[in-house]
Amino acid sequence: MDTQVAQNKTRETPVDQSNRKKVVEIRDLHIGFGDRKVLDGINLDLYDGENLVILGRSGSGKSVLIKCMVGLLKPDSGSVKVLGYDVASLSPKDLNELRKQVGFSFQLSALYDSMTVRENLEFPIRRNLGVDKKEELDKMTKKALEDVDLIHTIDQKPVELSGGMKKRVGIARTLILQPKLMLYDEPTAGLDPVTSMELNQLIMEVRKIYKTSSIIITHDISCARQTADRIIALFDGKNKFEGTFAELKAIEAPELRGFFDYFNE
Repeated sequence: MDTQVAQNKTRETPVDQSNRKKVVEIRDLHIGFGDRKVLDGINLDLYDGENLVILGRSGSGKSVLIKCMVGLLKPDSGSVKVLGYDVASLSPKDLNELRKQVGFSFQLSALYDSMTVRENLEFPIRRNLGVDKKEELDKMTKKALEDVDLIHTIDQKPVELSGGMKKRVGIARTLILQPKLMLYDEPTAGLDPVTSMELNQLIMEVRKIYKTSSIIITHDISCARQTADRIIALFDGKNKFEGTFAELKAIEAPELRGFFDYFNE
């Protein structure tokens, strides 16, 4: 692995990950499209209860990486293990079972415009859990919306919501299935600074309430600062730098300076 691990001078002892369960384990992952190599030997571990940020510029392969984790893309080589499953070897049935345990927060929310917020949330309950009783549907839907502070939108259509509200509803829809792993794809993209901060706080609340492990894909350094336990910086298809926010900020590397030089604490 060619990852550069920063040394944190302010931390008295390093975090000991040896006894923590691995939720995601990726080894020597390669994937390309035509002549373009997107991921070039990625190695990654996500531990139980951890928020891991994958930081990189647009087009660096961040979203491709999480699509490999849920079998939406097949790598050219390497191994991807998620929640104990070897993703590449899964049958369609087993892949579907894995996906039920993974919450995917899409960059554009992926809500059905023709449905109300209530109907958007009921859809995965009916399809994946087989729940059809009105009382139970109502209870589960309201609980998820209360957890993202949007219960008042329950009978609105997505077109009536702001961008930040749509993203919150999208997160609520994933929480319905009680995921063990959350994947956030550019959660703050297109949002103003105040709404971005609120969404980052929600990511932290989701981990606390639902006991999730999370991978957060972003190029937003403020998002990384607010949500990450650990950061992997992705450049040229490789995870070149790894550490806490403070550790990466201390590295005098041109690639990282492009993110940190404009960050105001």
